[in-house]
This record gives sequence, C-alpha cells and structure tokens, in this order.
Amino acid sequence: MAELLHRIGTFAARRAWIVIGAWLGVIALAGGGFAIGFGGIVTNFDIPNTESSAVIQELEQELPDYAGASGTVVFHSESGEFSAEQREAISALAADADGLPNVSQVIDPFATTAEREAQLAELADGQAQVDAALAQVEQFGLPVPAELEAQAEQLALGAELAELSAPIRLVSEDGATAVVNVGFDVTRLELPDESKRAVVEHFESEAIPGVEVAFSTEIAQGIPQIFGIGEAIGLLIAGIVLLVMLGSIIAAAFPIITAIVGVAVGVLASLSFSGIVEMASVTPVLGVMLGLAVGIDYSLFIINRHRKQLRQGADVVESIGLANGTAGNAVVFAGSTVIVALLALMVTGIPFLSVMGVVGAVCVAVAVLLAVTLTPALLGLLGERLLSKRARAALADAPATAAVKPQSLARSLVTILVTVAALVTVALPAASMRLGLPDGSSEPVESASYIAHTLTAEAFGEGANSTLLVTAQLPDGTEDDAVLGLQAEVAGAIADEPDVVAVAPIDVSSDNRLAAFQIIPVDGPNSSSTEELVRELRSLDPLGEGVLGVAGQAAINIDISESLAAVLPIYLTVVVGLSLVIMIIVFRSLLVPLIATGGFILSLFATYGALVAVFQWGWLAPVFGIHSTGPILSFLPILLVGILFGLAMDYQLFLATGMREAFVHGAPARLAVAQGFRAGRAVVIAAGAIMVSVFGGFVFSESVIVRALGFGLAFGVLVDAFIVRMLLMPAIMNLLGRAAWWLPGWLDRIIPNVDVEGSALERQHPLH
Repeated sequence: MAELLHRIGTFAARRAWIVIGAWLGVIALAGGGFAIGFGGIVTNFDIPNTESSAVIQELEQELPDYAGASGTVVFHSESGEFSAEQREAISALAADADGLPNVSQVIDPFATTAEREAQLAELADGQAQVDAALAQVEQFGLPVPAELEAQAEQLALGAELAELSAPIRLVSEDGATAVVNVGFDVTRLELPDESKRAVVEHFESEAIPGVEVAFSTEIAQGIPQIFGIGEAIGLLIAGIVLLVMLGSIIAAAFPIITAIVGVAVGVLASLSFSGIVEMASVTPVLGVMLGLAVGIDYSLFIINRHRKQLRQGADVVESIGLANGTAGNAVVFAGSTVIVALLALMVTGIPFLSVMGVVGAVCVAVAVLLAVTLTPALLGLLGERLLSKRARAALADAPATAAVKPQSLARSLVTILVTVAALVTVALPAASMRLGLPDGSSEPVESASYIAHTLTAEAFGEGANSTLLVTAQLPDGTEDDAVLGLQAEVAGAIADEPDVVAVAPIDVSSDNRLAAFQIIPVDGPNSSSTEELVRELRSLDPLGEGVLGVAGQAAINIDISESLAAVLPIYLTVVVGLSLVIMIIVFRSLLVPLIATGGFILSLFATYGALVAVFQWGWLAPVFGIHSTGPILSFLPILLVGILFGLAMDYQLFLATGMREAFVHGAPARLAVAQGFRAGRAVVIAAGAIMVSVFGGFVFSESVIVRALGFGLAFGVLVDAFIVRMLLMPAIMNLLGRAAWWLPGWLDRIIPNVDVEGSALERQHPLH
C-alpha cells in the first residue's frame, strides 16, 4: 500500500491539473446525481418490529382511520377568550383543510365541543326519563321491564365513560386556547414533508387578528440547518490552528479546501439515493461533521510530513510522494478504522442507524481519497512556496534538539491515578442516563413547535402533549349491546392507573374484535412517569383476551429508546473486539491494544457522563443555550461508540507507531515512549484541536439533535485526544517498559506485518 500511495502522490504532484480536473468532474457527477435522485429526508425516527409498530399494523387492518400520523394546530387568543368571529375563522380553516395532501380528517374544536355538550345534555335527559319511569314502576310495585333495565344500564355505562373522558378537551376551560387535531392517511414515517408543510401553509394562509397559531412537532418539526454561524466559527478556529501549525495561509487553506470538497462529494452523493432509501434529517449533518473533521485532519497529516521533509532540503515531488506513502499510508489505515466502525452500525439491525453509518462511512472514505490525491496535487502546484527559503535556512542552521528523557516512574504512576480518577468521576452521571427523543419543549423557544407545546401544556396539562392510543381485544362473538360494557370495563382498569388523567373510547372495529381508546397521562412524553405508565398499560389484561397494546408518540419514543439501549452492548462488544484485533496486528503487542481499548472505554463513558450532566441534569445548560432538559437522544450513545472509536484509533496510531518505531530501532522501551510521544504530539494536538473546534461549532445549532451530537463528539475527542492519548496512554506504557511490546511467539508468526508508517518505503526512497 505504501508503494502504491507513493506512486499516486508522485503522479498527483506532477499532473496536478489532471487530478484537480478529475475531482471537479466527481463534484459535477455528485451534483447531477443529487439533482436527479434527491427524494427528500424524513424528520421522524422509527424502528420496525416494536410493540407500538405492531399496534399500528393492527389498526391499519381493523381501524385504519387511527393508524396514520397525527398532529395538532394550536390557536391562542391574545385577549384571553375567542370572539365569535375568531371561532368562525378557525372553524372555516379546519373545514377547508380536508383537501390537503394526505390529510384524512380534521377535527374542529368548537364544533366537537358543542357536539359533546349536546351528547351530555341528551344523556342527562335520557337519564331523567329513565329515572322517572323507574319511579313510576316502583310506585305501583310492578316488576322492572327488561327493556327499561337494559336502558338504565346503558345510560349508567355512558355516564361512567363520560366522567372518565371529561378532562379531555379541545377548548380550554378559560376559552383562550383551542386545538385542531389533524389526522393523516399514512404513518408517521411515511408522511412526506410536503404534506406537513401544506398543513402549516394552510393554517397560516389567513391570519386571524388577535390569534396566535402554532404547530406540534409532528407537523412543524423541520430539517435541521446543516451549516450555520456556529459551524462557521468552528471552521474559522480550525483555520487558525492550521495557520499556527503550518505557518502559511496557503498551506493552512489546503486542508480546509480538501475537506469542503469531500463534504460536497460525500453528502451530495449520499443524498442522491434518498429517493430510494429513507434518510433521517440528521444524516447529512453527520456527514458534514465527519467530512470536515477527518478531511482537515487527514490532509494535515500529509502536509505536515511534507513540510518537515522540505525543511530538510528534500526535492518537492519526491517529498510529496514519500509523505503520501508514509503519512498517507497511516491516513488510509486510520480512515479504514473509522469506516469499519461506522459500517458496523449495520449489526444493530436498525434501518435509520444503518443508513447514518453508511453515509458517515462514505464521507470518511471520500476524505481519505481526497487526502491522498488532491492534497498531493495542491502541494505540487505550490511547490517550494510551501516554505520560504529563510525558513529552510533557519532550520538547517538550527542547533540540535535537546535529548529526550523518559518520564519518571513516580510521575507516570501519579498521572495514571489522577487521570483515571478524573475520568471515572466525570463518567459517574452516566449511571442515571435516560434515553428518549426530543419533544416540543426542547425546540428553540421561538419555534412553532415549542410555542405549541407550551400553550398546550398551560391550557390542558403536560399530558395533553403525550396522548397515548391504546387497543384492547374484545371476546369473540361480542354483540353490539355488549360493547359499551366492555369499553367501560377496559376504561375503568386504565383509569385506575395513578398516572392517567383521562381515558375515552374512540372506536370499535366492525366485527367488534378491537376497541381503541385515547389516554391522557399526567406528564409529558419524555417523563419517567409516562414511560412507566406505558409499561403498566402493556401488562394489563382487563378482559382476559390479551394485554393492551399501546401506541402514540410517547410509546413510539419509548420503544425506540429501549431498542437502541438493547443493541448498545452488542455493538460496543463488536467495536471493542474489532479494536483489539486491529491493534494487535498494527502494534504487534497484546498490552498496547488493551491499554488503548481501556482508554477508549474510559473516554466513552466520561462523554456519556458529561452528556447526562449537561443535557439531562442541566449543568452549564445556559452556556450551551439549553432551555429545557430531558432524556439523552436515544441513538446518540450507540453512534458515539462507532465514531469516537475510529477517531481514538487515529490518535493512538499517530502516537504509538512512533513509539514502536523507536523501540524496534533499538531505543530502550521507556526512552522509545518519550521519543515517539515527542515526534507525534504536535500533530495530534493540532488534529485534536481541529476536531474539537469543528464538532464544537455544531453545539450551538438550533436543533437539539445536532447540538447533542456536536457536544458528544467534541467532548469525546477532547477527553480522548488530550487526556487518554496524551497523558494516560504514555504513562501506562512508560510504567510497563518492555512488557508493553510483548507478543507470544506463535502469534507473532501468524499475524501479518503491517508497516503503517511506511518505514520500508523510507528505506527504498531515501530523501538524500
């Protein structure tokens, strides 16, 4: 591989415009593919074969009107109560919304409230008539007619159900807030963004004076901004780090250019398949994050190696080829570990995570290809201008570098104890991690989703934002006159649960086999009480026909979070096992891979702890613009495993290979650690700072999903690069001495010899 990369680098340096033209063609192809194949991205997450998805499938067969997605449009009167004109305008908008794409039903809050009041009045009137008839029968001492007895029983059941459902309202008690329910004819995952936008545009088309309108997240949650001011600032900081590292504006610009080209190619090419494969809205954001971070770092590694060689008086073209064959070889290996870790997300069996892993892997692969082709081409065009003659002369006349001394054993021991204690302390909050998906309360405070969530909670209670849909199997052969009693029995059992505010029967299938109920919990969709309520409802069997089925946004979120939590240990095991195998081959050692893997696990759980402290507990929340705390994004822990593993192996590679090289060339074990650390620390510090700044730029995104992902990656890289790789790992290796490089003879004979740093290539192509 090193020899091939040497030839590629030499060719690119000599035929720079051919390489540049080829990449321009690739960008054009990716752009054309995007224009033809882009089919939109979805803002919802779903996992097949969960309990809630089984309920939805059952409803599609028995009660299709309730199987589709649904959302709410919230109206609020600024004067404190709707006027007659305002009510008429809202009702008119609701009536005209029936023709919108994918809209199956729209519930007018004022008409529905009036109908309900009429039904209650009719129920009261019927009860009065029955009471009068029963009084007459009792007065004359006659037996109660069976028909009258049955009518009285039905009225009592109706009154019981009316009482249980009384807290469910579409117009608030103070008359200031009204909710229009919008039902769709397709499921949540299948609902196109165009249909949601059509609903928003319709209800905003005619402004009602004195009335504020907002939309729930099911309707208004949009696609997060891929690149904004925070991201631009992060990229600017990365540019400053490059300028300090490379000492030239032109040289500092090259890694950014290659990274931007890589992002353009990788993201556009991936989105070209969005018409065939459903992609979650955060998928291209992940591609941009990874493409920028690794694209800059990988190009930096090659440029830094070439820059050092030029300062030693090397020929430009030969130096580019050698830098590509040595540092570029390490880049290919490092990128391969990230790619493999991302592709391993497919073992989870979760479709949207698998797609995210593939897109991330594509963007990293493109970054690697650009680093070993476009970077040498740009360096070839720049020639000797990468370094001034003064800089080369100054280095040639510089005094020899002072001898490196190994770290004392006492200092190594103290470093190990302090760093491990610090990481474990930071990781402690991870023990209380709760997983979930963001709701309206976590959206930006000026967004329609946040306003709708807040207005609904204030007017109807937090539980109105987490409505549950419950299904119950009725006995075979249930007659029509027995349905009401069975509904009351199920509703009563549900209402006995302590965290239920209201329950209402909403429909029964035509064969009287399936009954559906609407449940209002006490708290919001991400609260622990709602989570526990879903579990309790799924354990109830009031009719002896099977436990209740539970769906709805809150239940779906819970199912997704539990599914992801279940596959996390499997994925972590796969990644850790992969880490050990790869590093045993690279470093030809058993203890170095164990040290690297143990350090990765420490940094991973420290990252989890920081996420919990900030996003779940609210520590330093104002600093990061977080106005509402809640569970950790359900797919974030498993995503961080793959990405941080790959990046951790990058830094491990660039530090430990230098140590191994010094040891193999005869340096004492502890001196080799110091020499290797000194040789690689500058580039690792720069690379780590660049990644932290790039990922950190996304921390201030408006989307809570992007913000949490950016924070997790930035903190994870910060901890792993600067604490684990720069402090803990060298200290442990110094303490172990020669034992760090021990490998059983039989294993040494069977594993291949992987020359990651290209030492053999350096001997074949000496610079002098």
